[in-house]
Amino acid sequence: MAQLTYSRLSHLLRLSVNKPSALRTRTEINLGPACCLQFVRCQRSMDSKALQERQKQHMAKGLPKQKPITGVKQVIVVASGKGGVGKSTTAVNLALGLMINNPSKSVGLLDADVYGPSIPKLMNLKGNPELSDNNLMIPLTNYGIPCMSMGFLVDDVAPIVWRGLMVMSAIEKLLRQVDWGSLDYLVVDMPPGTGDVQLSISQNIPVAGAVIVSTPQDIALLDARRGAEMFKKVHVPVLGLVQNMSVFQCPNCNHQTHIFGSDGARQLADTLGVQFLGDVPLHLNIREMSDRGKPVVVSSPDSPEAEAYRKVASAVVRRLEEVNT
Repeated sequence: MAQLTYSRLSHLLRLSVNKPSALRTRTEINLGPACCLQFVRCQRSMDSKALQERQKQHMAKGLPKQKPITGVKQVIVVASGKGGVGKSTTAVNLALGLMINNPSKSVGLLDADVYGPSIPKLMNLKGNPELSDNNLMIPLTNYGIPCMSMGFLVDDVAPIVWRGLMVMSAIEKLLRQVDWGSLDYLVVDMPPGTGDVQLSISQNIPVAGAVIVSTPQDIALLDARRGAEMFKKVHVPVLGLVQNMSVFQCPNCNHQTHIFGSDGARQLADTLGVQFLGDVPLHLNIREMSDRGKPVVVSSPDSPEAEAYRKVASAVVRRLEEVNT
């Protein structure tokens, strides 16, 4: 209908411009086409807004209704636009930092990266989850953090060769068929990118906020920006950006080198209008402890790198309070 209206108006406009009339005054000849043009532009604007509203209503019909996870008060997703920026390591140390900063808070950790689960290795956990009386999976626990991951359900070296529908089914089970007990925070380690899993989680459960992890490198920042914009589109608050591997300090001479660039994530946060949550250095201790399944926040609690993660955790709590008020 909108196209028909615009076509007819355009036709009338061409007739009014090309058809001479002895009855017109000079003022009418000059202002007539301009008035018609203004009317056409106004009509197109109204048609465009109406079309956008219809599209929005149509898309909303196909979205699942959000349902909270039983026993979980707030869900925090940790995401990145691309892999290899230290997202899973950040998620693990963030969860531990939240608990250590406030021991009265209970924190859980969900590994939503079906194809490349990292939480079992980082948290030094092995085995299969047991089932509760309600036929729900009981998370495996270490360092006081209950964890659930696809890595607990498959062999360590077994590739997960699944199509999208199977992945979505697995995510649904990890979200709905786990007995988390009572948690103040559930930290979700998201897979890299902006695909089906991210959309499914954002649309199925109420997410309190998203933490975006990136290195200062330009190519990583491009993807981090896409990730932040995706969460904005699905109405998930972006709590802020974490700049990982921000600086390398030589253990011999203490000279600092910005291997991946300097302050890129901080500048991106300013551009996007979101909070900068903190810097985490590129440090050998973080890598070694992660490989051993002993996160640096618990294995080296007094180290500067552990303090960096605790500061990020404090910043996340402050942002959650701001979002909820």
